[in-house]
Parts: sequence; C-alpha cells; structure tokens
Amino acid sequence: MAAEATIPLSSRKAKLQMRDVSFAFERDGKSIPVLDKISLDIGDGEFVCVVGPSGCGKSTLLNVMAGFLSPTTGMVAINGETVRRPDPRRIMVFQDHGVFPWLTVEGNIEFGISGLSTAERKERVAHYVQMVRLQGFEHTYPPDLSGGMKQRLQVARALAMNPDVLYLDEPFGALDAITRVMMRSELLRIWQAERRTIIFVTHDVDEAVQLADRIVVLSSRPARIQDVHSVDIPHPRNISSSGYLQHRDDLLQKIGLAYSA
Repeated sequence: MAAEATIPLSSRKAKLQMRDVSFAFERDGKSIPVLDKISLDIGDGEFVCVVGPSGCGKSTLLNVMAGFLSPTTGMVAINGETVRRPDPRRIMVFQDHGVFPWLTVEGNIEFGISGLSTAERKERVAHYVQMVRLQGFEHTYPPDLSGGMKQRLQVARALAMNPDVLYLDEPFGALDAITRVMMRSELLRIWQAERRTIIFVTHDVDEAVQLADRIVVLSSRPARIQDVHSVDIPHPRNISSSGYLQHRDDLLQKIGLAYSA
C-alpha cells in the first residue's frame, strides 16, 4: 500500500484546502484517472503556480478547485466552505476568448457587477481601468486592442467582481515573448496592490519562478503532487540573479528537465 501523501501547508491562514482529491473522466465506459489523492493548502493572499508535464491534469486541477468539475473523491473548501459549484467569488481567467468583443472596455469590466448602484459601478470600473492601465481606451472594443491589453482587460473584469480567489489558466500563453514578460510584471503589480489569492497554471518554469510564492509540481497523469517549491526571493525578481537562476535550475531538476553541461 502506498504511503499517505503529506499535505503541503502554506505559512499563511488557509484560503483554499484540498484533501485527498482524485478525479477521473468517464469515456466509453472506462474510467480515466487524471488526479490522484491531491492534498494542498493555499494561503490567503498567496500567489501559487502549478507546473507539470503537458497533459498531466493542470487545467483539470484548476477546474476542480473552481467548482467547474466535481472531484471523484476528496474535498475542496474555500474559507472552510465546501466547493460544490462555480461561484462569482471564484473567477477563472483563460488564455483567450475571455472578453466580449461586442462590449467596450468599460462594458466588459462592468459586465459582472450589475448588482451595484450606478455610482458604485462607475467608481469600480474607473478604478480597474486605471489599475490595468487602460485609461483612454474606455470606449474601445476588444478587436481594436492588442493581445496584452485584452489580457489586462480580462484581469480587470475578474478583479472588479471582488473574487476571493483568482484562477489563471496559462493566461499569457498566446502572447509573444516580450508581451509575456510585460504582462508578468503587470500581474505582479496588480497582485501586490490587491493581494488576492492567485492560482496560476503555466508550462513556463521561468514564469513560475518570477511570479510565485510557491510552485506546485505535478507528476505525469494521474497527477500527484511531486513537490511544492518555495521561492524566497522578494519582488521584483531579477531574472539574471544567481538566486533566481538557482531556483529555476532546482525546479527544472525536480521536473526532470535539468540542463546538462
């Protein structure tokens, strides 16, 4: 019998808790395991990245955390409340197709906060337009925005809904290399201002080391937690510093992609 998995704990008060979460798809009458007994605590205001081999179940894990998929076994809780379905307090940001092309920048940000008064909506929209640096584009439609601006808009719309947890599924994957680096800096700036709990799936080790407090390393499918790597470098991180490069190389080694001399 396999040993019971240890539970990687955050040093902060737990916002999200997973206990022995497994998930399997049913296909042609067969059960296809994707996640296997994952236990994890994520702290309030923590920035956690999830990395692992392609197809290992990173996005599935995110969808289970957010309530879009129900675990086959185990439990997910946020603030001690079991996650049973999607909730406006938990917002997902995808790689693309995340903004409504028929709405302006203002209209997109305002979309999820219709329950507020007119004055409150106006104030909140203005706040997040400024936070993601889209001043002057309030009345612009997404087809006329750059890729990076669309992603900033998607983040602004998510934050405007005042979520407890923000899930990001490879949100910068479709951007060019220069825009990706800029968007990492923008997201860090926003996170430091808002201190939301962020769970960020990426296949990019450099991205994970630049952004995360901790990095969850998943194994091949069915995914288990192979390691939880803490990055103890203050932000902003110098990507050419010896400390950064050591963290990157340690993580590559844990994933099995260490550079050879």
